[in-house]
Amino acid sequence: MNLRNYLLVTGAYWGFTLTDGALRMLVLLHFFNLGYSPVTLAFLFLLYELCGIVTNLLGGWIATRMGLKITLTTGLALQVAALGLLALLNPAWSEWLSVAWVMTSQALSGIAKDLTKMSAKSAIKVLVPPDAKGALFKWVAVLTGSKNALKGVGFFLGAFLLAVAGFTGALVIMAGALAAIWVGASLALPAAMGQAKTKAALKELFSRNRDVNVLCVARFFLFGARDIWFVVGVPVFLRGVLGWSFAEVGAFMACWVIGYGFIQGAAPAILRGRTPAGGTTAISAFVLAAVTSALPLGLAAGLEAGPLIVGGLAVFGAVFALNSAVHSYLILDYSDGDKVALNVGFYYMANAGGRLVGCLLSGVLYQIAGLNGCLWGAAVFASAAASTALALPRA
Repeated sequence: MNLRNYLLVTGAYWGFTLTDGALRMLVLLHFFNLGYSPVTLAFLFLLYELCGIVTNLLGGWIATRMGLKITLTTGLALQVAALGLLALLNPAWSEWLSVAWVMTSQALSGIAKDLTKMSAKSAIKVLVPPDAKGALFKWVAVLTGSKNALKGVGFFLGAFLLAVAGFTGALVIMAGALAAIWVGASLALPAAMGQAKTKAALKELFSRNRDVNVLCVARFFLFGARDIWFVVGVPVFLRGVLGWSFAEVGAFMACWVIGYGFIQGAAPAILRGRTPAGGTTAISAFVLAAVTSALPLGLAAGLEAGPLIVGGLAVFGAVFALNSAVHSYLILDYSDGDKVALNVGFYYMANAGGRLVGCLLSGVLYQIAGLNGCLWGAAVFASAAASTALALPRA
């Protein structure tokens, strides 16, 4: 394995992830504080997720033709541009103009995130020897887990910077730091990394591999299940119903994602070195559906909301993390190394689709039925992910 290039890719991805997590918390808390409704808050992130669908589909194809360095560094540069654009937001603008401006900057950030993520994940398949499945599972778990842990740190960082530097100041600080990472990655990474020996045709954008297609459907429902409660429902509930401070909300979301990341990174140890298959993700998704269903039932039974939500979502995070880590390994295992970016791009297109639907439902269900509506919606999506995963190969 080329350890130098792995460390370079991982470091660039880490830097991006910190700004991505911080930006989400900045936008959510800042505009909630301005009195925006749950549905309006959800709309702020819609273009972010929608652009991810198109980006993943085309980004994998571009990476096979031009190399992963191009897509990785382009993602970093677009995130710098998105942060700078958002810093120009004028508080005197009307709500509709502010929402349009934020959605545009979030669209750029969505393109940036999925270019960077697709490039980093695909690079592992390229850098690990083809016959080393155990090593592949280990290194993809390390990258995915560390990324999510740092995204949690980013949530806390966003809330902290909002408190000490203000909305605009926080964005300027993050843009400057990420620009330095972009310059370093542009200079250090090899130009041809991940470039296919034969050029991929446009007709190859959609996977013809049955296992990849089934996994993508399961991924759609898995991430929809998470974002139905994660994007708007729980943060707004904690702030608006339970009366938590911005710092407390940010700290909870940060700790949740950090813990989730650590479990993802530890997935090979949790499975005791066994290489996972389709049955693993099906079982864990059924457990996820059961855990999610238990939360609104507990609220209906009169259990105290704060401890129930915090404890229940901690269990949700642990099960979700294991399931997601297995998915991240399986998509690489099902893909040919030469054109892995095509399948990874298609897979993350499904991921972005689930996040888009989950994001919208998070605001709509919360406004209609409160946190209970979000949790029942998440349970339905988790059940769909589990049922789909039953069709994956058992070995």
